[in-house]
Amino acid sequence: MKWSPQDAMQAYLHTLQLLKCQTHSNDEDCTFGTRNIIQPQCMEFISALAAGNQAKLMVQVTSHQGINPLTIALAVAAKHTKARFVCILHQLQDLENCRAQLSCYDLEDVVELVHGNPCEVIMEFKNIDFAVIDCKFEGFSRLFEIIDVNLRGTIVVVSNILERGIGASFGEVIKGRTGLECVTRSIGEGMELTRIGLMNCCKLQKKRFKRFHVITFED
Repeated sequence: MKWSPQDAMQAYLHTLQLLKCQTHSNDEDCTFGTRNIIQPQCMEFISALAAGNQAKLMVQVTSHQGINPLTIALAVAAKHTKARFVCILHQLQDLENCRAQLSCYDLEDVVELVHGNPCEVIMEFKNIDFAVIDCKFEGFSRLFEIIDVNLRGTIVVVSNILERGIGASFGEVIKGRTGLECVTRSIGEGMELTRIGLMNCCKLQKKRFKRFHVITFED
């Protein structure tokens, strides 16, 4: 994927502005139940990364906890790049409540909220450019195996990796696919980021990962 510094900066600044507004908000619907859940560095980084890479199709798989700060981060990126962003929700999540949370940030029209089994729903999407998978979803290991990535370059963020236990990481699963190479980095406690591409493509990207920022994400 071609890097766009302008899109990255716009998404970064937009996310930063939302954080400032959220800090002064008394509406619990806009704070995901607590103001401390949002780690500013995490939101800004993920949003800028998705927008800067000009991801055209972004997919998030949530747990029973529903939408979270990463949803907002990707929604901001999608708004600036006019990308398609699909958020797959747990069956118990109330769609109207999720839309109300997104409306606090004027992002309700950017996110496609979908109910269903993530392992089935994700099969409908091909060449995913950017994905976020929550390991609190019980079928995360199956998702690792079946997700259809864009061979020209895909970024996958895996959160709550402590829930994974001794299971294989996403990077370890991807390395089993012929012709693909990946680079995985920790970006804080409980999160991993993996960049995937064709072997020659990924070798060119390794230098970029040497300049990685270390950030913290707590659930």
